[in-house]
Amino acid sequence: MEPWQKDLVEIIETVADEVESFFQGINDMVDAFFELTEEISEQVQNNIAIEIDQYLQELAEPLLEAYWEMEDVVADIDPGFPYAVEATIEQNAACIGCSNYHGQVYGGNLLVCAMHPHGWDDASCPDWEKSSTEF
Repeated sequence: MEPWQKDLVEIIETVADEVESFFQGINDMVDAFFELTEEISEQVQNNIAIEIDQYLQELAEPLLEAYWEMEDVVADIDPGFPYAVEATIEQNAACIGCSNYHGQVYGGNLLVCAMHPHGWDDASCPDWEKSSTEF
């Protein structure tokens, strides 16, 4: 092989080695950058989580106190929403098993059925019909 060919091969090998070391350096810098950003992200996340917890604790205490106070006030007020009352032997015995029985309380007033809004006084109601859900 001629000397210029040997020189050319050496130059190419040197350039290849330098390019390889250049890219290895870039790779090391990128790895270091990602490690640094990961550490920073963890620290920021931990700090933010701690601050949010503190903020929520500071915010939650007054809200919970207000909630418990409001619960006491609301318990004394009639909600005004209808709720069901079952016919029993003690109250509205003639309505037990009747398909016409409505049994909802509206604003504190029980609506027994459309024919007899306040219920029937005797043991047997003339409008009693067997409920389809009764067996």
